Amino acid sequence: MNKTKQNFNRTINVIFDVDGTLWDSAGEVSNAWNSVLLKHTELGSPQITVEDMYRYMGHTMEEIALMMLPDAGEKQRKEVMEECMEVENKWLMTHSGRFYPALAGTLDRLLKMGCQLYIVSNCQDGYIQAMLTCGDLTSKISDFECFGRTKLQKGDNILLLMKRQGIAPETAVYVGDTAMDEKAAKHAGIRFIHAKYGFGKADAPDASLSAIHELPEVLSKMFPDF
Repeated sequence: MNKTKQNFNRTINVIFDVDGTLWDSAGEVSNAWNSVLLKHTELGSPQITVEDMYRYMGHTMEEIALMMLPDAGEKQRKEVMEECMEVENKWLMTHSGRFYPALAGTLDRLLKMGCQLYIVSNCQDGYIQAMLTCGDLTSKISDFECFGRTKLQKGDNILLLMKRQGIAPETAVYVGDTAMDEKAAKHAGIRFIHAKYGFGKADAPDASLSAIHELPEVLSKMFPDF
């Protein structure tokens, strides 16, 4: 998936967040994590709710571990989190999250427009692959990057992917659903489109979406010369 190439100047490069932007996997991920947490009697076998998971979405794994297990030691938090991630990746392969309506068709429309599509997320390695497999979307995405592979914050991972793909900032946009996503896009020096249908809010996005199917029209207005 790490295919390095130099994009043409007239290519619109669309970089997506995952959770709250492409799909909602909170219910299934909660089930996977709870199966792990139930075994940890030394921690009181804590359980999390879907609402808890919505609060965690968008944060790095290290941040989530601290939010979920504030009274555990750092080493134990890390071990439990790694176990949750491993079980989650396997679980999602057979228990798909809920893709937002018209997602696959929208991605096809973007590809026909000449867009290149990418993903950058704060997730663990394997999560994006599971999502792409569940939605049969692997062939539509040119490259992706995540915290689990690089241990970098989202803004730096956007920059890393852009450098790898030869993407000029003026040709790129990040699509996400939270203020953290907006901050990451600003850090990378690219425009931000807020997915209002997702989990969070944004301060001053360059554009916004009430549904993913609106994206082709929004991009046409943002990039009139492409």
